[in-house]
Amino acid sequence: MDWSGMMDSILVLTHTDENSALTKASLEAVTASLELAARLGASLSIGIIAVDPAPAASALAATGTRLLAVSGKAFAQPRYASDAAACEALCHAANATIILAPSSSRFARVAAGVAHRLGGVIDTHITAIAGSAQPEATRWFYRQRIEAVVTRDSRPWFLLLDSGTHAAYSAQLGTANFEHIDIQLPALRTTVTGVRTPQSDAQTIRPDAELLFVAGAGWTKKQPDGQTHAAEAGEIILNFIHRTSASLGSSKSLVDQGTDGAPVLPFLTHMNQIGQTGATPRHAKGLSTCCHGEEPHVVGWRFIGERRAISLDPNCGWARGKADVVYIADAFKVMEKVNALLAQSK
Repeated sequence: MDWSGMMDSILVLTHTDENSALTKASLEAVTASLELAARLGASLSIGIIAVDPAPAASALAATGTRLLAVSGKAFAQPRYASDAAACEALCHAANATIILAPSSSRFARVAAGVAHRLGGVIDTHITAIAGSAQPEATRWFYRQRIEAVVTRDSRPWFLLLDSGTHAAYSAQLGTANFEHIDIQLPALRTTVTGVRTPQSDAQTIRPDAELLFVAGAGWTKKQPDGQTHAAEAGEIILNFIHRTSASLGSSKSLVDQGTDGAPVLPFLTHMNQIGQTGATPRHAKGLSTCCHGEEPHVVGWRFIGERRAISLDPNCGWARGKADVVYIADAFKVMEKVNALLAQSK
């Protein structure tokens, strides 16, 4: 079907958390959809998947848009069969040609399948949407080394938005009417019996944290006394992470040391790795410690707002314009003092 001459209709898919509140990523997608609808002059609908959609609808009342909801106990937990059916029903009800959704684990799991059911196309990891005549979606390829702008004539077009790329929608609560969409769920073969999560002190990767703390290989190198102090380093780092609720990152050289027989920090894995072959997180602030700041690692800091580093090398990569502030100091002594100050402030 040729969609080129038709007016687009936008739907943004959202879901709630265990407290019936819209997730931060969902609110960011709402902001993106409001901006896009204003530029295109297109109609906008907001779809809500929740056990009880009333609190979410109240939070979205000020948008003045059409609110659609699929609700019930079946949507208390993520499940492919039920979530895919809900998304499909919302797309049909909104008669949407462009569907925006947060790139949460819940929607990332089902979006491609729903796009296939509707005969549409999908693009993921979208970081920005521009364009006034038609949507122009921006995303990165090749480990954030190549930026591309994508436009498509095919509809429906699903766009999964990376978190942290838009401001979360916020407005006063209001009274909103929403349309309840009835759906016939397929046979559900998956039963959610419970949720197991790591203890708060065991969780080190926190995408929504204000601060990213990155540990480099220098933590496990020989210190001025000629000895390595990996155990002490681990204690200092975890103490800081727990007191600040920061997210913990690592350089590739540090997480690779385990395969070389060198001293390691046991709580670090390749999931913590930041850089060209690792993650590219989005945090307001970042602090690098005992890391040289070479380009393959620094490319992972592309979306960090304020960058600071602690290094004994005044000629390291961070000191060559890659950080806002560089402290030429011993990270062991600096972080011990920081932890002591944090302990006093509690």
